[in-house]
Amino acid sequence: YCEGEEERVLRGAQIVVDEGYARPILIGRKHVVESRIERLNLRLKVDEHFDLVDPENDPRYRDFWQTYHDIMARSGVTPAVARTVMRTNTTAIGALLVRRGEADGMICGIVGQFMKHYHDVVDIVGLRPGVETAAALSCVIVQDGTLFVTDAHVNPEPSASQISEVTLLASDEIRKFGIEPRVALISHSNFGTHRDEAAQKMRSVYHDIRTREPGLMIDGEMHADAALSEEIRDAIMPGSTLQGAANLLVMPNSDAANISYNMLKVLGDGITVGPILLGVAQPVFILTYTASPLGIANATAMACVSAQIHEEEQADPTRTSGTKQRKLTVMG
Repeated sequence: YCEGEEERVLRGAQIVVDEGYARPILIGRKHVVESRIERLNLRLKVDEHFDLVDPENDPRYRDFWQTYHDIMARSGVTPAVARTVMRTNTTAIGALLVRRGEADGMICGIVGQFMKHYHDVVDIVGLRPGVETAAALSCVIVQDGTLFVTDAHVNPEPSASQISEVTLLASDEIRKFGIEPRVALISHSNFGTHRDEAAQKMRSVYHDIRTREPGLMIDGEMHADAALSEEIRDAIMPGSTLQGAANLLVMPNSDAANISYNMLKVLGDGITVGPILLGVAQPVFILTYTASPLGIANATAMACVSAQIHEEEQADPTRTSGTKQRKLTVMG
């Protein structure tokens, strides 16, 4: 937990400890963390319930900044800058812990801008082999079920090939949690009603994915109401390759994704989880400033599942990613 001094993070860590999800690693100054735990009347005790990484006093500090400098030396980072970063940038510290194998995953983003966290993560943790486009997958649990939306944060105007890659990454991620993806490619065009460039982009994504992964349940381009209502969709496209309501909404750009996601979580009185960062080498969640303690705990549960699968994939590189599923219970 990169913002280990924050009240919501501490409350979330208490839930994680109580539920037995994981052993938290909090990054923060020891005297600040302990005083806030006491003020919040929490039951957390350093070393007993969680591990603490104090940026002002950690015996690994020299190793940290030297490793960070090795990674970033060709990106304009001098040794002096590396020493400063490893004292002051908790996201960079968390990413380095994950890279070094001292943490199984990381959660950040409670404070600051999403893309600043994103750049630190990608610089240090890196992308999975073969991945060219990282992305954010947001989850909102509403009364009618669980919906995933991509990409609300990373790629402002993705190309068709980028959307294809993100769709496949998102589908694979969803399967890890025991959910079979039903994918809708969202557009202002409804199965060919428009011929402009934006509509053709989403149409080409459909044809590309049908070729690359013919077993994936996907259709589009379509309106959002057709994606969520099989009755509406059947009236327009009776032979649709999508059955039931879509649970993965793939948007044409980050504007559409961000607006849709935030409307869904407010109008649907939804429980949010994530965003999950897709395509990175190890499990990372970059949350937003609105994340609640419960949302942090739920993200931790999902991070634990991702970390377990990542460990299995490392032990057996021939195993197809995402084929072993986990059932996940999210608290509401």
